[in-house]
Amino acid sequence: MKKIAEDEIVENDEAESTQGLEIAAGEAESVGSLEQEAEKLKMPFLKKSVLVFPEVLSLIPEDIAKGNQMIAFEKAGTLVKVGLVDPHNINALNVLRFVSEKTQLRFEVNLISAAVFRDMVTQYSGNAEKAIAEATEALRDEEDEANPIIGSSRAENNVQSAPVTKLLSVIIRHAIEGKASDIHIEPFDKEYRVRFRVDGVLYSSLTVPLEVGRAVISRIKILANLKIDERRKPQDGRFNVIESGHPVDFRVSSLPVMEGEKVVLRLLDKENKLASLENMGIVGRCGDILVKSIQEPFGIILITGPTGSGKSTTLYSCLEVLNKEDRNIVTLEDPVEYTIAGINQSQINPEIGYTFASGLRSILRQDPNVIMVGEIRDNETAELTIHAALTGHLVLSTLHTNSSIGAIPRLIDMGVEAFLLASSLRVVAAQRLVRRICEKCKHEVKVSNKIREYLVNQIEGISVEDLARYGITADKPIALFEGSGCDDCSNLGYRGRIAIFEAIEVDSGMKDIISEQNGGEQFIKEYAKKQGMITMKQDGILKAITGKTTFSEIERVTEGSRSVGGDVDDA
Repeated sequence: MKKIAEDEIVENDEAESTQGLEIAAGEAESVGSLEQEAEKLKMPFLKKSVLVFPEVLSLIPEDIAKGNQMIAFEKAGTLVKVGLVDPHNINALNVLRFVSEKTQLRFEVNLISAAVFRDMVTQYSGNAEKAIAEATEALRDEEDEANPIIGSSRAENNVQSAPVTKLLSVIIRHAIEGKASDIHIEPFDKEYRVRFRVDGVLYSSLTVPLEVGRAVISRIKILANLKIDERRKPQDGRFNVIESGHPVDFRVSSLPVMEGEKVVLRLLDKENKLASLENMGIVGRCGDILVKSIQEPFGIILITGPTGSGKSTTLYSCLEVLNKEDRNIVTLEDPVEYTIAGINQSQINPEIGYTFASGLRSILRQDPNVIMVGEIRDNETAELTIHAALTGHLVLSTLHTNSSIGAIPRLIDMGVEAFLLASSLRVVAAQRLVRRICEKCKHEVKVSNKIREYLVNQIEGISVEDLARYGITADKPIALFEGSGCDDCSNLGYRGRIAIFEAIEVDSGMKDIISEQNGGEQFIKEYAKKQGMITMKQDGILKAITGKTTFSEIERVTEGSRSVGGDVDDA
């Protein structure tokens, strides 16, 4: 890897005469020859253009980037990766040396083709910095910072002005191209910060002046049909955009905070197809329990976990399996995130008294076979769900608890009678989402003896048959994997997410414990272990061993520590 730092960029005027390599010869130059050239020069080769975060793009100003055919595309700590069309361009190397001296950054030069450079440099035209500057200029004379934009006609014209609209478009486009699931726009230390959640992890994208941030939030509220002059209480709304020819829905949530108002936008791509249970990572014994339960004619299937753990996606995947012409499937959701043909989906509206409880009463008069209740939030909804299951309906729902074992005492705490719960429950599951290792740059990593011993202890007690379902055999040594970062995963080492899962089957023995021991957590835990239950952490470790995710991801998501037993690369 060729790295350029302050003491590594050496001016060499004589080298100007050796520019006969002509790396920037244009599109006619084949990718193969460029790869060979990069190999000869012992430098990385960037095959295709990548999305660049604005703060990275701005490290090299647009005019200098265009004049020298180079572009910064990734930053990790003090190391910045730069794409350069001609690696013998002395002026470009001098620019990097100058920036290195001023900022203490180190630069790694990557060879790129002229075509890739032309494609990537267009991101300057949608550069958030330029859009921020334009919006600031447009608002400077119009907005009094002490009296932020509220409901006047003049203010409404301001927040719908071209610079503010352009800035919001840039933010949205970068989120979509970066495959973000959420956009956070929040006041932070006398400015507004924009962050994207990608594969479950938040990344800072850019910061904007306070008055510009307020204008962007007001613009979002207008698009979502919210009251822009209401800043004292939370509001929810929706809007949609067409990006690259396909529609994307945005679910908007505004929240008053100490410094002002925060807005979160959830991206819902209508063209995203629901993954199957197997593709989501619900496999092995846990998968068998869930698939078996959804074929039952009645009973409750409960998926637990915190917000953002993929519970609704799992329920949607179950509904896809159940979606047959001879079944009447009705859902109550808040909100309806994805529409499925053949299923009657209804969105609750508490403002008019249409809640999960009142909606469930109405659904029972609609002759359903399968009911999905978005979430059990209170005693009334819980009791109606139990009633629906006991009267011959299959009910799927979610509950906010940390584990599947904790769901049963939680329902009893809500006021549900233990004997009714024992009669109606079929399966209680819990899940989290972890990032998948990018398949293009996945490689095996060294495993220390301490880590190996820790992994063996964690999966001890799992039957040989269950291990075989994951592809793990006694003669196969334990291995761990990581992604080194490549163009396909935007150099993160991860691409997409997968569920780690646990499920408790409510059989006759479990029914007795629920009814006789009043759902005692310790009794449930001991019985689940006798059943051969694979816990969520064990499921995750098995997926790490088989190269689906990393050990550090499992430790992060299951509230552990990556350094348990020593780092992965410890001797």
